Amino acid sequence: MTETILSLEGAELTLDGNAGPIEILKGITLNIARGETLGLVGPSGSGKSSLLMLMGGLERATGGRVKALDHDLTALGEDALARFRRAHMGVVFQSFHLIPTMTALENVATPLELAGVADAFDRAEDELQAVGLGARVHHYPAQMSGGEQQRVALARAAAPRPDILLADEPTGNLDAETGQAIMDLLFGLNEKHGSTLILVTHAPELADRCQRVVRLADGRISETVSQKAAAE
Repeated sequence: MTETILSLEGAELTLDGNAGPIEILKGITLNIARGETLGLVGPSGSGKSSLLMLMGGLERATGGRVKALDHDLTALGEDALARFRRAHMGVVFQSFHLIPTMTALENVATPLELAGVADAFDRAEDELQAVGLGARVHHYPAQMSGGEQQRVALARAAAPRPDILLADEPTGNLDAETGQAIMDLLFGLNEKHGSTLILVTHAPELADRCQRVVRLADGRISETVSQKAAAE
């Protein structure tokens, strides 16, 4: 029996705007299996990134429920949410969010240290080696290209061996060749460590690599396609 690692039950997100409340997500119900690769697609403004933020506990649902690893994220306080993310989730954004005053090694090792990992710097160096940055461990973000910075961000997300890896347009600021390399690394983490990969993308070729694709429109799920079924 397939284990559900993340589920949403009637999840809603309403935010305050200048002209009043804005409904961003409207009754999202979705189950995601452990080890699955899931693509979130749809036009700009359809709610893809907001849905990813709900899944990661970075936005709090204003209705319904979001559960991950049997934890109700909608019921956890901010400190408990932060601890849960640190222990179980990795997040990669389109913007790299590296600390400019820290080296690549320090950017990757610091979250591990905060999580109490004894060999934080050794593991951080191993992860940087794994993404092809063994020669750049002591460089600062400003000394690296966009592709290299995204590799650091990916190493940082992967280092804790997360159960769930969330990626929001991780190749959006990269050229095609570099973006392909980043995606190979992301899907490699799924294959190597069994991390559940949830990916927001506008690129059809990236969505096609996922086992399942969920299309959003106007804050709702408009279509769910199993890539295996589609191929048949």
